[in-house]
Amino acid sequence: MSIQPISWSATYTANRDWLASLHGTDQTETITLDVTKLTEGTHYFASTDTSQPYSYVVSGIAVGRITESRLYGPYDPEATDGRQELAGHVLAETFFAPGAKRCPAALLWHGSVWADHVPGGIDPAKILPSSTTAQIRYQVKGGDR
Repeated sequence: MSIQPISWSATYTANRDWLASLHGTDQTETITLDVTKLTEGTHYFASTDTSQPYSYVVSGIAVGRITESRLYGPYDPEATDGRQELAGHVLAETFFAPGAKRCPAALLWHGSVWADHVPGGIDPAKILPSSTTAQIRYQVKGGDR
């Protein structure tokens, strides 16, 4: 009898076409996302890989801080729970376990973003400027770059 070790790996490529420059990517903040506020197919994707059951949050989604829980959820200019103030964008995809209600993420709170490529969409005209929230410069290029 011979023993043959088997190894397996998977590679996930980050999709950051929403990021217009690297400015600010070296000074992110660690935040905790409220997974229950996220929408499957827009803000995160559930795993279809039986050997890797973790779902992942999409990079680039705009988030705001929920006042009561101090967690972060998807930015919504119509919200009244704190998410109406833009905190920034999730910089990198982040994985979370099935059934998890929270997951850590890196927050891009200042930098340059292609508005027309933000996952879930964003209308820069609806963002209220504030000295205590995100400092993001939005650009619109359209189509492929």
